[in-house]
Amino acid sequence: MGLLQRQPRPWLLLLLVLSWLQSSLSLELIPYKPQVAAWDLEGKVTATTFSLEQPRCVFDGHASTVDTIWLVVAFSHASRDFQNPQTLAEIPDSSRLLTHGHYMTLPLSLDQLPCEDSVGVRGGVPLLRVGNDFGCRQQPYCNVPLPGPGPYSVKFLLMDASGSPKAETEWSNPITLHQGKAPSSIDTWPGRRSGCMIVIASILSALTGLLLLAFLAASTMRFSSLWWPEEAPEQLRIGSFMGKRYMTHHIPPSEAATLPVGCEPGLDPLPSLGL
Repeated sequence: MGLLQRQPRPWLLLLLVLSWLQSSLSLELIPYKPQVAAWDLEGKVTATTFSLEQPRCVFDGHASTVDTIWLVVAFSHASRDFQNPQTLAEIPDSSRLLTHGHYMTLPLSLDQLPCEDSVGVRGGVPLLRVGNDFGCRQQPYCNVPLPGPGPYSVKFLLMDASGSPKAETEWSNPITLHQGKAPSSIDTWPGRRSGCMIVIASILSALTGLLLLAFLAASTMRFSSLWWPEEAPEQLRIGSFMGKRYMTHHIPPSEAATLPVGCEPGLDPLPSLGL
């Protein structure tokens, strides 16, 4: 007695196809394309992060208070292969980026994306910074720093409380991160500098030398005037002693011998004795 062969069940395959088509047809495509912040901000694109504009007013009328808005991040070449998860257990975390080329992060509720002016009520710029969770504080769906320059593409996916997708946006244009030069590629040899740089460096060196010489000359003149005055003052200062300068009269030796006593120059005559 031969083994019974299992007959194919085409109705089961048809049921799977119909369920997939139903979920695909029920998923609404919102005509919105995520983009990097248009404001003139420093650091909106770095080597590991980039800043997106928040999708405010995008999901109004599509989401309820229990729904969740997810950000899907993928390498641009792998975005076409991304399949929307059908349950919460199928949501890919950040570890899938290097293995499958995509992951989901930054779950938001509708009340976190109020429909208001772009600058917000508090005066801040409403941004979503992708790759900013260096400590992986949002486990298990960490917003980890991006591993390379990319390029990356992102979209927003609206899911209900059971994890079933309800609506999605378009994929963004490719986003490439900034990459600095490797330290080994920086040429520090002076011989390869341009002629303008050499001329500027020479002029600055000459000006620095002239300023130093002028400072030394001014300092020398200043201190020389303090220690060696040009003219001797009327009063000579030796230590703490102060004395006046006297001019002596020159008397020839012959005249000094013939002068009577008491008639030397500079002395008062002796008083005469009156009888």
